[in-house]
Amino acid sequence: MNFNHFETSLGKENEYPKLVRDKIPEIIKKEKNVKVKTRILEDDKEYLEFLFKKIKEEVDELVNAKNKDHMVEELSDVMEVIDEILKSNNLNLKDIQNAQKSKVLERGGFLKRILMLEKK
Repeated sequence: MNFNHFETSLGKENEYPKLVRDKIPEIIKKEKNVKVKTRILEDDKEYLEFLFKKIKEEVDELVNAKNKDHMVEELSDVMEVIDEILKSNNLNLKDIQNAQKSKVLERGGFLKRILMLEKK
């Protein structure tokens, strides 16, 4: 699969500092012959801050997906960041799925596609 990158409404892709996948610095060096300056996020709080920033970026890219293949690519990025947020907070997907089921039972889902126009 060929992975593409797109400018988002949150800003250009090349805005730094930004959290990147583990192999991105190597890929940039190999493909563009450009050295990348990096540092490791040792502090859990700072790491979580950059994960939250990253998920906003990935969701924005998802919202602007051009077709189904692009949507799959962006959803995979969103899921990767969600997995990392869960892991870094000692949570698991089952916890989230249980909360999701509870909310659906209590408040419903989105199956009916209800759009609220106003509240009087």
